[in-house]
Amino acid sequence: MSSLPGLFERTRAEGRAALIGYLPAGFPTVEGAIDAMLAMVEGGVDAIEVGLPYSDPLLDGPTIQAAVDRALQSGANTGDVLDTVRAVARTGVPTMVMSYWNPIERFGVDRFAHELSEAGGSGVITADITPEEAGAWLTASEREGLDRIFLVAPSSSDQRVALTTAAASGFVYAAAVMGVTGARDQVAPAARQLVERTRAQTTLPICVGLGVSSGSQAAEIAQFADGVIVGSAFVRALLEAESPADGIDRVRSLAAELRAGVETQGGPR
Repeated sequence: MSSLPGLFERTRAEGRAALIGYLPAGFPTVEGAIDAMLAMVEGGVDAIEVGLPYSDPLLDGPTIQAAVDRALQSGANTGDVLDTVRAVARTGVPTMVMSYWNPIERFGVDRFAHELSEAGGSGVITADITPEEAGAWLTASEREGLDRIFLVAPSSSDQRVALTTAAASGFVYAAAVMGVTGARDQVAPAARQLVERTRAQTTLPICVGLGVSSGSQAAEIAQFADGVIVGSAFVRALLEAESPADGIDRVRSLAAELRAGVETQGGPR
């Protein structure tokens, strides 16, 4: 069964938001990605999103695209993703996959759900599929005890938010900005409004992602969201590293800064 409900029970009891970190599997190498994710956990990340590299990442900005391209050029595949989940899940932190739908469908929906569950995965964030199109995934994830994390955006109508949250489990991913992923200098004003509109439709935890790059931004989001999701900033830390060891130090330090940020505000109000 998924460990996500227990995560949010714990962070609420601690009076803070959860910190969720993302890296694509296979970047800079399969083992290098695992080492980086383990360092993120050491630095204070509460849960990990393992990105499934895909050749047509329409929603990803240039930073994540660069990392995904390197992973694909090195031959990273779905098997490597599952091996990465297995290694990270051994730490005890909830470990999810973030993926576009096409590679899951190609791998086989039932097979993917079963093998992810066997690897200790908690669920999947599906970036580009709506609940109406996800019948096979709803069935397979329910059978395997995996959480289904769908996205809502500032453009989502209240009706769309209600439909999406009704089909979701684990938490709801609130995309703070319109457009592709990427670290930004400021928290989008629409983020708080989106969380408020979503909270009116569901009791599930709501986590905000897309654009968080610093402890101060994490602290700002932690005032109104149940979780803060950081991806591009971790990827950039590895891209800018002078060596594998430097990359590990950079992601561990960033995780510690972000963790201090989510603890500063004492959780959503």
